[in-house]
Amino acid sequence: MTWIDQYRSKLTSADQAVQIVKSGDRLYYGGNAAIPLALVRALAGRYQSLDDVQLSHVLLLGEDLLSRPEMAGHFRHNSLFVGPADREAVNTGRADYMPIFLHQIPRLFHERHIVLDAAMIMVSPPDEHGFMSFGVETLATRAATANAKKVVVQVNENMPRVLGDSFIHVSKVSAIVEHSEALPELKGRAITDVERQIGSHIRKMIPDGATLQMGIGGIPDAVYEMLDGLSDLGIHTEMFADGAMQAIERGIVTGAKKTLHPGKAIITFALGSRALYDFLDNNPVIEAHPVEHVNDPYIIGENENLIAINSALEVDLTGQVCADSIGARIYSGFGGQVDFIRGAARAKGGKPIIALPSTAKNGAETRITPFLKQGAGVVTTRADVHYVVTEFGVAHLFGKNLRQRVEALVSIAHPRFQDDLIRAAKERKLLS
Repeated sequence: MTWIDQYRSKLTSADQAVQIVKSGDRLYYGGNAAIPLALVRALAGRYQSLDDVQLSHVLLLGEDLLSRPEMAGHFRHNSLFVGPADREAVNTGRADYMPIFLHQIPRLFHERHIVLDAAMIMVSPPDEHGFMSFGVETLATRAATANAKKVVVQVNENMPRVLGDSFIHVSKVSAIVEHSEALPELKGRAITDVERQIGSHIRKMIPDGATLQMGIGGIPDAVYEMLDGLSDLGIHTEMFADGAMQAIERGIVTGAKKTLHPGKAIITFALGSRALYDFLDNNPVIEAHPVEHVNDPYIIGENENLIAINSALEVDLTGQVCADSIGARIYSGFGGQVDFIRGAARAKGGKPIIALPSTAKNGAETRITPFLKQGAGVVTTRADVHYVVTEFGVAHLFGKNLRQRVEALVSIAHPRFQDDLIRAAKERKLLS
């Protein structure tokens, strides 16, 4: 039987495809811009006939039908990265959050910590050999589909065919649903003055030929905007966004001096505009690989001059970084922050950077704090932190004792809060 015959024999409707999910099953489904929305809608329509279905996933965009209050008892999220779609469910006890380094998520499935009964993903149409691309989210998709007992794919003509280690063959899936719709887009916003000031400090830390890891948001956008004048930069990043695309189009990113995967921008998922998704399609400059490769700190460290730029919600005076919770309220997840902070620290010439505005709530609160909020989790330990950047400068913490760290961090806090921070440090005997 040819792959075309197999493809035709597996074609079905979304309503029929989700019949493979039974009560008590453990299901993985794609996230970010690769949520198989037709399958999710069909599964939500069955909720009254299902009980105790556990859902594992990374970030979900938009509204998630399976997180609604009426789904309690029928579906329970086991979120590997919390976002707006499931944040309320997690914080009200209707869903669970698993703290985990992004590069270790595939181990959950390979080592059967989570035994998957099914996986639902979205893919590109098959090529002439019957291979469908994972498109904008490779991440843990290969591990999930390789270990799930049944795999259902939504074939979407709008999913780009992203090259790399990012394909599944028609023969490996159980059911195929053809349903095309626009991929979710993440629109940019205007860069603030504070973000530009932070970006200008980081720009001075980037040499020609460096390899960059950044995500999306005002600070990465500001850095990408300021890269003119640099040459032969590279990209090795978990998330590929519009700023990275534009840097390639401007000729600033060539990958020519990369020590690992030269000439290629290495990613594990992409999120941004329709123009970004079009840029990714069949583009040999881009390679998507599973997250256990892209985010492995050892692999990251093979990139010389790796500049990793990650954000934080707050940093205490000793350098502890909270990035996944606001106090006890879970906000996001570990993601790849620690993966890249440790990887950049391993790299020859690498710079692991935590970047954040000095204040929150329109200047009412300092984000350089005497203590992390009660209940806040430490994502990146004080021993892992090398550089912290705010609009007021750069604090270099590596090799510094607690007293020296306090002095450095106070110097980049907002001046309005510096006296209070010094007073709190003296009360803790961190300063004399």
